[in-house]
Amino acid sequence: MFRRTAAFLLLIWLFAFIWFAVALPGPLDMSVRTDAVIVLTGSRGRIERSLAVLEQGRAPHMLISGVDREVRPGELAAEYRIPDALMKCCITLGYEAYDTRSNAVEAADWVKRHKLRSIRLVTADWHMRRAAYELARELPKTVVIQRDAVSSHPSFSTLFLEFHKYIGRMALDFWNRPPWKKS
Repeated sequence: MFRRTAAFLLLIWLFAFIWFAVALPGPLDMSVRTDAVIVLTGSRGRIERSLAVLEQGRAPHMLISGVDREVRPGELAAEYRIPDALMKCCITLGYEAYDTRSNAVEAADWVKRHKLRSIRLVTADWHMRRAAYELARELPKTVVIQRDAVSSHPSFSTLFLEFHKYIGRMALDFWNRPPWKKS
């Protein structure tokens, strides 16, 4: 009995991991408009994608969450060739976040302060599921999160680690707030 149960659980884990690794989220259609775009710093292409959204008028405001405290707005503007007017009017640099959970808290606070109803979340494809999950936990249920994943080529180890962070986070939430004990 134990071996069958263990084999069954292993099979579920294997199929879940394969789904996670093979069916990575993709980019959102550029025609979709939101109240703002939120980009989580990290791998290549995220900020560039978010700037394209902003420059094409698909969102009027942008938060870059998880910016290193030593980066100044002028430095960021120079590196990504952002016009001064766009930098001043529309881009907020978030310096408080240091991981995905704190990205979600920082972004949710910003969304609440600006009374936004819809956001476009930009992060890497392998990171999107957990980032969106964390953000949804922090935001009011009325805020719509549009997922805009930047395509990448993650390594097996990146996918393996991210999959376990994602299911670990969901398991922790389930343990702390089981559905049969809703308050």
